[in-house]
Amino acid sequence: MATVTLKGNPIHTSGELPTAGSAAPDFQLVKNDLSEASLKDYSGKKVVLNVFPSIDTGTCAQSVRQFNKEAANLDNTVVLCVSKDLPFAQARFCGAEGIENVEMLSDFRNGNFGASYGLSFSDGPLAPLHSRAVVVIDESGKVVHTEQVGEIVDEPNYASALEALANA
Repeated sequence: MATVTLKGNPIHTSGELPTAGSAAPDFQLVKNDLSEASLKDYSGKKVVLNVFPSIDTGTCAQSVRQFNKEAANLDNTVVLCVSKDLPFAQARFCGAEGIENVEMLSDFRNGNFGASYGLSFSDGPLAPLHSRAVVVIDESGKVVHTEQVGEIVDEPNYASALEALANA
């Protein structure tokens, strides 16, 4: 389990992020139209997993905005924004914000994504939402970069994730 903080108070996740060089765990997540998506659906593409607790918080919303801006310039890359928000809330946010370059996916049905990636909070006020993290996966399905954001209210290191993409 990993320990992160929420405004300085320690909280724990259900496990650890996959390590660089390992195969990315597959997942079943829900799209905004309520159909399902799996990692296999993005085979042959570079994938950025932008994971966060809830789209209805400032930092989470900013991470989606930032990756939406950056994703417009990326070749053969898809940015998947993952939370346990209902697909309806994700669609509402994207519509209101004009978000078109990222795909929103929800882990609301069973939480298997959070368990597979070790990101579900196991205690604290945000349990069982997901911890803020970024995972970059290359075209062959290997993890090339991970970042577990240590303080939940902080944004991820966008430059580091984009550099990992460029080198993947």
